[in-house]
Amino acid sequence: MVNKSQKTKISFVVPLTHSESTKIFEKKSDLEVWNSFNKGEEAAFNYIYRCYTPILFNFGMQITSNVDLVKDGIQNLFIDLRRKRGTLSEVVSIKSYLLKSLQRDLFRTMKKENSQSIQSIELPENAFLIEVSHETKVIQMESENEINTQLKQALNQLTPKQRQALILLYEEGMSYKEIAEVLEFNQVKTARKLVYRAIESLKQLLKN
Repeated sequence: MVNKSQKTKISFVVPLTHSESTKIFEKKSDLEVWNSFNKGEEAAFNYIYRCYTPILFNFGMQITSNVDLVKDGIQNLFIDLRRKRGTLSEVVSIKSYLLKSLQRDLFRTMKKENSQSIQSIELPENAFLIEVSHETKVIQMESENEINTQLKQALNQLTPKQRQALILLYEEGMSYKEIAEVLEFNQVKTARKLVYRAIESLKQLLKN
């Protein structure tokens, strides 16, 4: 006999194939995809899961090195989304919504494990370290290994929050509005100011 919790986990398993039913969502806006999912279209849920699970995993592993914690957080996130389907508010940027939700879940879990208040949970100093290579989008330039090493050292002297903002902007291609949502800033200009200060700090570090 299958109990209720087992049924929930079984229903969470979704195919990750590029079926014709999911390909149609590639041409739709995030708002359209989200509304389709919220109305109960399973293909829309599959599309969201397939597209964003790898991004969520990489993002979560920047916050904590606990693989199981990140995997559980992602699973809980999608189970919660399916449970609330039909009552969810409109979402303009699916990526920023999911990243923000996962970060909240991980912080909540870390708080429980460490018996800390949620306000005391901060990004660890080694969070969002930036690897520099010829393919890195953060700064596209041809350079010698020595310069790459200096650049990497400078980038990783920034605060974890500054590195996170740079990665969201350049690696994930997110807008300042989306970054503000992920970092839970009340104003877009706060995200813009964070990036500006990160770049200014980077310039000073490289100059020195």
